[in-house]
Amino acid sequence: MTARDVVLARLRAALAGAPPAPVHHRPGHRRQGELPPGHPELVDLLAERLTDYRAQVHRATEATVADTVAGILAAEGAAAVVVPPGLPAGWRPGGVELVVDDDLPADRLAELDGVVTAAAVAVAETGTIVLDAAADQGRRLISLLPDRHVCVVRAEQVVATVPEALARLTPDRPLTWISGPSATSDIELNRVEGVHGPRRLHVVVTDG
Repeated sequence: MTARDVVLARLRAALAGAPPAPVHHRPGHRRQGELPPGHPELVDLLAERLTDYRAQVHRATEATVADTVAGILAAEGAAAVVVPPGLPAGWRPGGVELVVDDDLPADRLAELDGVVTAAAVAVAETGTIVLDAAADQGRRLISLLPDRHVCVVRAEQVVATVPEALARLTPDRPLTWISGPSATSDIELNRVEGVHGPRRLHVVVTDG
């Protein structure tokens, strides 16, 4: 039986109202890391992996998030950015026009210089941040169209493994998993950035 057959069999069983098929984990599968969420070693590992993926990682305290984000945007000449309605007031940078998303059309989002969001969770081992479209993250579209994404992650949101992240997420929400700037390669392995999302990713990790 192929893997495809297994998947289809499980789908048929689920649709028929049958109990789900047992899940067999491969040897060595880890559902949880050795360190608790937010441990400094996990935060360092997340930063290391994100940097490997060409994201830029910044550290801030909860009180300096706004200034840190403002510095990032000023250094890159960003003049106007979109923010989700629920982005904490204390994280909103000065010195730049903030456009609160109220179902802005795609062409308006595309012409803005960036987006500032929070995150739902981050995975240290894979260097991944996850957005679930909560009020402080906004619609998926606002994190995909602008060419610059500044994402604020609280240290307590950093977990070790993907299963730990999944346990914190609601599966029926729209999830966006981000590991570095958007990039793809052609058949000659020439890297092209910005095809499916922002070319510039800044992650601000706070101590809060």
